[in-house]
Amino acid sequence: MAVYTLPDMPYDYGSLEPAMSGQILELHHSKHHAAYVKGSNDTLDQLAEARDKGDYSALVGLEKTLAFNLSGHVLHSIFWNNLRPGASADRPEGDLEAAITEHFGSFEAFSAQLSTATKGVQGSGWGVLAWEPLSQRLIVEQVYDHHGNVGQGSTPILVFDAWEHAYYLQYKNVRPDYVDRLWSLVNWTDVTKRFDAARAAGNPLIVAP
Repeated sequence: MAVYTLPDMPYDYGSLEPAMSGQILELHHSKHHAAYVKGSNDTLDQLAEARDKGDYSALVGLEKTLAFNLSGHVLHSIFWNNLRPGASADRPEGDLEAAITEHFGSFEAFSAQLSTATKGVQGSGWGVLAWEPLSQRLIVEQVYDHHGNVGQGSTPILVFDAWEHAYYLQYKNVRPDYVDRLWSLVNWTDVTKRFDAARAAGNPLIVAP
């Protein structure tokens, strides 16, 4: 039985045009994201088979494959909801706005850092705004592929996909133009909800004796 399923899109494939074409969005969701879901389920099946046989000779590769596919599934599930058709607010408000100012100096400094992190990913990956529970602060991370170079325990609240399949059909090899257009699609209501939930979780990394 499948453990993971491909979520429905929260809007039609053509709803993010002209910033993101319907063709790209359909391929991205129905092919690439679907492949990460299938990869996660298939790897869980292979791990179960390894346990049944008591044969762990392929374990290291299977663990890496699971991390790759599962993280891809998680990040894409966040990405679709981080965006919305006709996004009008160009920046967050309230506690999230205050936290961004506190931790980055200003919204402009934050957006410049996240944009640069996303544009500068070497190869494939993501730019991520995350909540870091130990210091109770926001940080920007570069994710390589789907799961490398991130702080343990950090919770992503805003993710920008920098894999070529996210933009190449429309923006060719000009990733910076694609990243700049993403800002016009950000669903700050969704980002704020994720920020509030991450903060409300406290610091799960420290357990009282």
